[in-house]
Amino acid sequence: MLRIALTKGRLEKEAVALMKHAGYDTEALADKGRRLILPVGDDIEVLLAKAPDVITYVIHGVCDLGIVGKDTIMEYGGSFYEVLDLGFGKCRFALAVPKGSDFYADGISHRIASKYPNVTRDYFARKGMDVGIIKIEGSVELAPLVGLADGIVDIVETGTTLKENGLEAIEDVADLSARLIVNTAAMKLKYPAIEAFIDRIAQEVDQ
Repeated sequence: MLRIALTKGRLEKEAVALMKHAGYDTEALADKGRRLILPVGDDIEVLLAKAPDVITYVIHGVCDLGIVGKDTIMEYGGSFYEVLDLGFGKCRFALAVPKGSDFYADGISHRIASKYPNVTRDYFARKGMDVGIIKIEGSVELAPLVGLADGIVDIVETGTTLKENGLEAIEDVADLSARLIVNTAAMKLKYPAIEAFIDRIAQEVDQ
């Protein structure tokens, strides 16, 4: 039996569709109600969780595999194998600032608001910049509007939300998509079953 942690929300439907197209019985996932652990055929069990918890469950061996966004991987890290780019949930991390402002001008304080402080810190460290990072849990676009920050680092899909709030993306930080991760011990102990799952999913992704 393989147990797979699956991110609830925006990645869930596409992950389930991918598994269905790969030939797995996803009927229970299509009609899950309030259940959080569901069978996929006779040999796989899916656990539904928030994105950071997917990584936690995989790291601690509660789940053998996980499907989670690259954004969560970059922010939280951990000891596991990242084995496959699943090709959906595509978006990007971007640095955005008030439209028309010069972020790199002399005298700018470089305060950055983000839901992803570790990603933000690593990005500016690579640029050799020391910035003040403000952790925001809600709508990060508010921070520059009220003078809390000079810019934001956030996930951008279409850019519509930025535009409607007077912001513009000036630099891409990283491309993002859903990834398949594997517990390090499970890769050894359950290698044949895990390899078979990866191969079936990879074939579907490549089509």
